[in-house]
Amino acid sequence: MNKQTVIFEDLGQMEYKAAWDYQEELLQQNVRIKRAAMLQTNGSSDDPLPGDTHHHLLFVEHPPVYTLGKSGNIENVLINEEMRTSKGIGFFRTNRGGDITFHGPHQIVGYPILDLEKFYTDIGKYLRNIEEVIILVLRDYGIESGRSPGETGVWIDAGVAGRERKICAIGVRSSRWVTMHGFALNVNTDLSYFNFIIPCGIQNKEVTSMEKELGRSLHMEEVKQAIKMHFEGVFNVKLLQVRKSGSPKDLS
Repeated sequence: MNKQTVIFEDLGQMEYKAAWDYQEELLQQNVRIKRAAMLQTNGSSDDPLPGDTHHHLLFVEHPPVYTLGKSGNIENVLINEEMRTSKGIGFFRTNRGGDITFHGPHQIVGYPILDLEKFYTDIGKYLRNIEEVIILVLRDYGIESGRSPGETGVWIDAGVAGRERKICAIGVRSSRWVTMHGFALNVNTDLSYFNFIIPCGIQNKEVTSMEKELGRSLHMEEVKQAIKMHFEGVFNVKLLQVRKSGSPKDLS
């Protein structure tokens, strides 16, 4: 069976709101296609058959920003607006799941926009698969990680009381089974930004990075390549990278 294609774009450094708007645009394009197809199937539209939905994977690196999930608690932000502004840290209330988290330089943020009806209609399985991608990447670097029951994301020493530390946060949204938002992997991230929030609303657990665990800085592009490789494997897809001209090219 042919693998499904996922269009890959590395957006480089981009403000959080601009990346959010772009994700929303891609999601809504797919939602409109699915809605039109449903009207055709039900015989309530004479419009031509719509095109097919497209999968996307975006990589981006944001300037310092805190983002709060739709069910998050603002009390998990421990810094007032004046102090946050003076430190140059943005803030957004978002429509993703999860609580408060930080995005910033030297962190790889991945936003998959996938039509899950072409894979499986199971958000829990989707979250576990994103976790699996990151777990495999970390294993490539000799970092053993895993899951913490009831706490989405990727953890190190999750089962050792007092040593639990989160290395990758995950929060998503879906509409008509089309996803957006995604994961944030701390590579060489300045972890001091997490001191001003209760990350993901989880008390008494630390946040870590690949740099901290390994005691050395990592090449961001090298880690990105590892994520792309394992994303293809876990989701059984082929990534196509968009050229600057707008035409895709095979990554393999």
